[in-house]
Amino acid sequence: MTDPTGVTDPTGVTDPTGVAGLGEYRSRSGSCAAASSRAAAGRPADERNGMGMKKVGIVGAGHVGGTTALFVVQKGLADVVLLDVVEGLAAGKALDISHAAPVLGIDVGISGTECYEDLAGCSVVVVTAGKPRKPGMTRLDLLKANERIVRSVVEAVRDNVPDCILMMVTNPLDVMTYVAYKTSGFPPERVMGQAGVLDSARFCSFLSAETGAPAGRIEALMLGGHGDTMVPALSQSQVEGKSVRDAVPADVLERLVKRARGAGAEIVQLLKSGSAYYGPAAATAVMVEAVLGDVRSVLPVSAYLRGEYGIDDIYIGVPAELGVSGVRRVVELELEPGEREALARSAGVYREALVELGYCG
Repeated sequence: MTDPTGVTDPTGVTDPTGVAGLGEYRSRSGSCAAASSRAAAGRPADERNGMGMKKVGIVGAGHVGGTTALFVVQKGLADVVLLDVVEGLAAGKALDISHAAPVLGIDVGISGTECYEDLAGCSVVVVTAGKPRKPGMTRLDLLKANERIVRSVVEAVRDNVPDCILMMVTNPLDVMTYVAYKTSGFPPERVMGQAGVLDSARFCSFLSAETGAPAGRIEALMLGGHGDTMVPALSQSQVEGKSVRDAVPADVLERLVKRARGAGAEIVQLLKSGSAYYGPAAATAVMVEAVLGDVRSVLPVSAYLRGEYGIDDIYIGVPAELGVSGVRRVVELELEPGEREALARSAGVYREALVELGYCG
């Protein structure tokens, strides 16, 4: 059984690579007397930025961070600065990705660094750094460990990129997004978390496999926290224009919802070592694209609520319109009473976790 806050379900949104050095994320960033390790595709990112190319920073160069960098480059969205405290890790992955650029016909820059100063000028900074739960760790142990990491990372980002949009991917996602908001001092619109895009995509994938309908003809929506308490918005979900309840038998639908909730754990069990990263990275890249493109896409993200859905002062998964300023607005759907109640219960779980960390209550 996974924990409702998602901390026992390492779905790949934490980035365990380099965990031994994560406690040094802040201390090492402040001293870059030695030249930072760099690798660049085409013109270096700092030179290209002066030519109008947008720039995205990614903190944590493990599987999720590295794959997110690849997807952002592959889409041609922006130059990328990949940062990790493990010496050579970010530079090595950046160099590898740069070699793929000519094959893909892409002209964007990517660099690897250990210094937060190199994030200057980034429009968006994605944070993937965090610890997975280890044997003997309590839920609160992991909450506190990742809170320390997130605070350290966000403080360094804030000091070097004070005008960026913060996009959190560290678990437990909704809790760590709130921690990032409080630590940064940024307006809540400029801090968001990635989970709902991934959770909805997983549900969509299972619906497609079950019904044979193309994924592009399915509208699947998961709300709430990124964990056991996520809420399937069945009233808003369709398969080829039909209500999902009409398209899929109730017992099958229940099974698919349960599988979507536990998809991260299922991947962990299959891999034996490691966790998901292609799905989380793809979902993060879609959010980056929505922000940089400023086309006002509506995506399910962990956003700050000010009374929407009857919930206040917490980050939780809801549909939101994204743009260059971050979360432009939270979209309030006409949910069924049971769905609204489930969303409130999900928010309550994360509020309890924040109380344990001393942020609420």
